[in-house]
Amino acid sequence: MASPALGLLLLLLAAALIPAPASAIGFQLHHRFSDRVRRWAEGRAVPGAWWPEKGTAEYYAALAHHDRALRGRALAAASSDLSFADGNATVRLSSLGFLHYAIVSLGTPNMTFLVALDTGSDLFWVPCDCKQCAPTTSPDFGQNVSFNIYSPNASSTSKKVLCSNGLCDLQNRTSCTAEASNCPYVVQYVSANTSSSGILVEDILYLMTEDAAPQIIKAPIVFGCGEIQTGSFLERAAPNGLFGLGMEKISVPSILSSQGLASNSFSMCFGDDGTGRIHFGDKGSLDQQETPFVIDKSFASYMINITGATVGNDSIAAILSALVDSGTSFTYLADPLYTKLTQSFKAQVQEQRLNPDPDVPFEFCFDVSPTQTTISLPEINLTTRGGSIFPVNDPIFLFSLQQNEYFYCLAIMKSNGLNIIGQNFMAGLRIVFDRERLTLGWKNFDCNIENKIMCTFTLSPYQHSFVAPGSDTTKTTKGGMNSTRANATQVTMPKPPSNSSTQKKLTRSLFSLLLLSSTIL
Repeated sequence: MASPALGLLLLLLAAALIPAPASAIGFQLHHRFSDRVRRWAEGRAVPGAWWPEKGTAEYYAALAHHDRALRGRALAAASSDLSFADGNATVRLSSLGFLHYAIVSLGTPNMTFLVALDTGSDLFWVPCDCKQCAPTTSPDFGQNVSFNIYSPNASSTSKKVLCSNGLCDLQNRTSCTAEASNCPYVVQYVSANTSSSGILVEDILYLMTEDAAPQIIKAPIVFGCGEIQTGSFLERAAPNGLFGLGMEKISVPSILSSQGLASNSFSMCFGDDGTGRIHFGDKGSLDQQETPFVIDKSFASYMINITGATVGNDSIAAILSALVDSGTSFTYLADPLYTKLTQSFKAQVQEQRLNPDPDVPFEFCFDVSPTQTTISLPEINLTTRGGSIFPVNDPIFLFSLQQNEYFYCLAIMKSNGLNIIGQNFMAGLRIVFDRERLTLGWKNFDCNIENKIMCTFTLSPYQHSFVAPGSDTTKTTKGGMNSTRANATQVTMPKPPSNSSTQKKLTRSLFSLLLLSSTIL
């Protein structure tokens, strides 16, 4: 019997086949914490304990636990849009340590796997003929949840990838004993002692076209038969596989493009309620903003150049590179931009800054008066190479301590090295990873509309909703008619929840998870 959470995921995936733009393969994204998922589940008596309350320590700890789990990532013309055959939704599962998961089908007969999506790594792998893998069942996964284990011998369409295969060049080919030997792989991750290893195999990945007459596509895909996992993979991080979306030719987007199934591009969109979509083959629109990727032949990644920032009316000069990583919850900036941006933000907000708290990872937090109904924030934008403006629609996290007691933090963490544009900076945007033109594109977009024709926000580009179900959500108006000054964002405070017992107090043990994420940079 499947658990309520897994059953919920299956329903969302089955219901997510929404028409997509031409020449792209799409599937919907649903955060496991999202209000839409919560409302569906509560209507079916799924226990509320599956969801940490937005704005509480548990909520942000779950996000940052994912950042810690795979911080560094791996070290080592299409006929139609496509989606996964099992549906185009993904869902956020805090109990599994990562942000977004999707169900994929492999092999003949097909088996389903719940895989974590990751733009920061390349190889797609699943647990396979396990010598050391995560358990298929665990209280951490939910009651009665059982994950599948892949075996090449159980699939009639499975083939071993030999050392003579061109895709073996990207793996540890030095371990090959002969050209006819099975191609081994070892992927090391920056997280302590976290890795996946095994052999490469080829089998069928089931996809579906997104056009007027959807068809099942059986795409032969090379992926990792993960025999040995270590570190975080033995705990709650990606226990049933990892779906790499990186730039190397071993990644699924690269393979789909090489086979002519999709253009060499994909887009990701994250909505205000935790839902969204990903489209393989999507090259964006002519009116989107763009900037070129930074080309590094030694390590291909979605890196861009930042040439400055604006905070309200302040302009900040900066020259740096940043990794655009949808798999990281928060945004990480190094000095001097971190200090200049945060100090400018502090100078322009009206609320009193709180003393730094060792249990809270964010340095700049501000108290909200119990009688306060709105927060006026300076707009934050990043200037990219070429002059395109990358808008930050939602720069803060609003924390609820208890009924009618709030504070907010500028959701940027200080990095000692790598700059990362995390998922919180992508809210309200459709991000296009155009690997053919080597450009990043973006545009304000309503990720929840069923008609996927591009549209712009007029008044409310993003909504906060960091309170218990049943209460009104906060609303953000960026540069709108209710703004108190130019280049400002207006946030309307939520009404107190009817049941204040659902609001959790901050605890040191929970926020220690957040602090650990910053130490891996």
